[in-house]
Parts: sequence; structure tokens; C-alpha cells
Amino acid sequence: MTLWVFAYGSLLWNPGFAVAERVRACLPGWRRGFCMRSIHYRGTPARPGLVLGLDQGGECDGIALRAAPGTEAATRAYLHDREMIGSAYRECEMPVDLADGRQVAALTYVLDRVHPLYCGALSLPEQAQIIAAACGDRGPNRDYLWNTAAHLADLGIHDPDMVWLAEHVRGICTASGGK
Repeated sequence: MTLWVFAYGSLLWNPGFAVAERVRACLPGWRRGFCMRSIHYRGTPARPGLVLGLDQGGECDGIALRAAPGTEAATRAYLHDREMIGSAYRECEMPVDLADGRQVAALTYVLDRVHPLYCGALSLPEQAQIIAAACGDRGPNRDYLWNTAAHLADLGIHDPDMVWLAEHVRGICTASGGK
């Protein structure tokens, strides 16, 4: 059975599975935001970072990735292990609108608002301060932001919050003598 995955954050630039097709897509009813604290990949329990999640409201432009034929079960297992590390996401099949006019059901990870790591009320300046300072198992939180912002720009996807955060985190890092 065909497996589509909706990519809106690190899956854009690091899917980690064999991709047979990439199509620009929109997920209605959900928006991308730094609304989950990260105590593993981009932060620590002592200094949590922030990672992107899909939160209710708006719409999110991203990419639909079709897993290579024959890899569907392995891809689903890989993504479950990767995305469900903190159990803050819910794994769902959601309808996404593809740029070529098709609509497909895509495996999507949306935030659980009752999870203790959910932090959807942080202002952009608060997010920038956290992202500039945090680092976890997969490196500095700022690199996650900058990679995602760069890939969104390359895809022609304008996300004003991501642009603002990327610029402000760069400014914070420069002012503090960091990268």
C-alpha cells in the first residue's frame, strides 16, 4: 500500500527513508510552529530546546513524500521511532492537498496539546532566546531552525515566523559571539 508522509520540519531536509516522489503539499487546519520542548534531539532536560510541531489552526505548506515501493512498513517503523521519542506527537493519517491537484492521505505527526512538553503559548522573542541557547543529541537548536528555514525558502514556501526567528536567532548568536 502506498505511504505518503507530510514533511513540514526536519523531514524536509532529512527524511531518513527512501523517497520515490516529492510534491509540494498543504495540510489544512494545522500550522507549523516551535511549540514543543525538546529534551533529546535539540535540548536537554536541564536546558530544553524547541522543535517544530503541527498545532491546530491555519494551514501548513510543506512537502508530501511518497515512500519508495516496498519500504512502507520499514518507513512507518522508522518514523514512529524517530517522531514518537517523547510521545508528544499523535501519529495520524491526514488528508493533504498536493500542488498537482491530487489529495492523498499522509502519515502526519501532530502535537498533543495536553503533553507536558507542549508550549504553544511562547512568543517569538521567547522562542528565539531558547533556540539560540539550546543544544541536544543532534546538535544546536539553531541549526535545526536554520536548516528548516533555508529549505522552506528553497521550496518557495514563505513562513513569516520562520524567517523572523532565523534572523533574530542569527542576531542573538552574533551578539553573543556564537555562530
